[in-house]
Amino acid sequence: MTEARLPWTQLAPKAYQAMAAVGAITSQSTLGTPLIELVQTRVSQINGCAFCIDMHARDLRKHGETWQRINSLSTWREVGFYSERERAALAWAEALTRLAGEHGDHDTAFTALQGQFSEQEIVELTWAVAQINAWNRMAVGMRQPPSGKPLE
Repeated sequence: MTEARLPWTQLAPKAYQAMAAVGAITSQSTLGTPLIELVQTRVSQINGCAFCIDMHARDLRKHGETWQRINSLSTWREVGFYSERERAALAWAEALTRLAGEHGDHDTAFTALQGQFSEQEIVELTWAVAQINAWNRMAVGMRQPPSGKPLE
């Protein structure tokens, strides 16, 4: 197991607390915790954040998510385990996460969202995606190790 590069949460506590406050707000949205956790897990997979993948997989299990859906998340387009609402959220999360490599058609992903989410929910989802991308960059950059505890 790797060690964290710096004690980043202690070195910049105000920034850390501000990010945590955003998380507390997005967790209270009408989107529901399971959907937010699915999206955050998928974004963390794309960004290669071992700490966040581990944390969100644990959270998904606590909320009753099945291993089959967690393990298939990286292939959500190829399997029938996800609702249209979840698919729209995952497509939007991927479009926003892969900005540098894919300046393609975000309109298709946004149009799919409009059929499944209210305007308020779209904004809340976008904040949740932006936030997990920021967390991923901190955890990857500071080499935050995942939990050493077994995951049932």
